[in-house]
Amino acid sequence: MVRKSILVFLLPSLMLLSVFVIYPTLYTVWLSFFDEEGKFVGLNNYFKVLSSRETVNLRRFPFKSPPWGTLIHNAVWIAVHLPLSLLLGLLFAVVLRNIKGASIVRGMIFLGMVMPMVVGGWMIRFMFDKDMGVVNALLRLLGIKWLANKTWTAWPEYSLIATILGGVWIWTGFSMVIYMAALSAIPREYYEAADIDGASALQKFFHITLPLLKPATSVIVVMSVLYELKIFDIVFVATRGGPGASSNVLALQMYDYAFRALKFNEAAAIAVLLTLLTLGPAIYIARSAVR
Repeated sequence: MVRKSILVFLLPSLMLLSVFVIYPTLYTVWLSFFDEEGKFVGLNNYFKVLSSRETVNLRRFPFKSPPWGTLIHNAVWIAVHLPLSLLLGLLFAVVLRNIKGASIVRGMIFLGMVMPMVVGGWMIRFMFDKDMGVVNALLRLLGIKWLANKTWTAWPEYSLIATILGGVWIWTGFSMVIYMAALSAIPREYYEAADIDGASALQKFFHITLPLLKPATSVIVVMSVLYELKIFDIVFVATRGGPGASSNVLALQMYDYAFRALKFNEAAAIAVLLTLLTLGPAIYIARSAVR
């Protein structure tokens, strides 16, 4: 009787899950193995996507400016965005830990996380504008006029790095909050014992703070990689993947294939590839939650 009652309560959720998650997922996988005429082509769509210069352009990477292909662009996102957002989040969490009035600064840093990503994309366009951009104004103050007189998002050489740096601004607040929570959980007795032993501030940081922040760092790394692999909204709004696909990413390529070129089968193949790429971090999160 109890089992039947549980099933009654679970049934609406299971129905919604089946209609909006399970069926679309299975249909996407099925669609990726067929061509536009409905003929089974096996892995041909995957080979077609991966061999396309839109996905991997080794003729330009790494010695020429973008476009390098969406898969390489996502890899560049991880290589640049992850360490910058991680280190900046740690820096702000540690520096602003015991400063009066730091809550205002922390609120300003966290602003990027609470605003809609569409607004974030527009902000990135304005940040790197040659006339109104705050980044360009700072470059002028530093005397780097050759770079300050360019709208970054309009140049193939700079559009990718502009979106990545804008993403760092948006995501650093997440890293900072996770590190702040982890820092508050470290017992003060450790630092008091280190003071008695005559440890310096750097020694306390590297031998107490940093090792005890390892679980928080793991969470930030995994969540950041997931964010960087499926990044779409701010790139779509800030640059539309341009100019000349120089800032395009896998999720935006999937969107273009499906809703502009109407290549649903190849778009499904990209969706499956994205799912496989994010599966590792997702499994890690699930296993960590169980522990």
